[in-house]
Amino acid sequence: MKRILSVALCLIFVLASCKKGAGEGGTSSIKGKVYVKNYNGSGVLQGEYYGAEERVYIIYGDADFYGNDTRTSFDGTYEFDFLKKGTYTVFAYSDCDTCSSGTEAVLMKAEITDNHSTVELPDIIVKR
Repeated sequence: MKRILSVALCLIFVLASCKKGAGEGGTSSIKGKVYVKNYNGSGVLQGEYYGAEERVYIIYGDADFYGNDTRTSFDGTYEFDFLKKGTYTVFAYSDCDTCSSGTEAVLMKAEITDNHSTVELPDIIVKR
């Protein structure tokens, strides 16, 4: 009887711990573009373009730290593949003259609700 109870408890524990949340290992993706507004030292806009080689980060669910990062292509596009259903935060850093660190994160929220789907986010606009 004790053995059956032990096996049953182990089985319940294993099944309960199999809950899948946001993160890698799925069949969906999140994609978008990074748009750069380039200012001179006086704050005058010098140019606007989709940024190549910009770093973009993704946070899985409500984690405290980013789970992965990528760089944009020549046309400013980025993509995070093989994601499971769940909520995500995608961000890039923008220059910030009034921030003590000199940069601030520009955040975009995304939710994947279906397998084999692609969520396309609005442009992440950063200042340089």
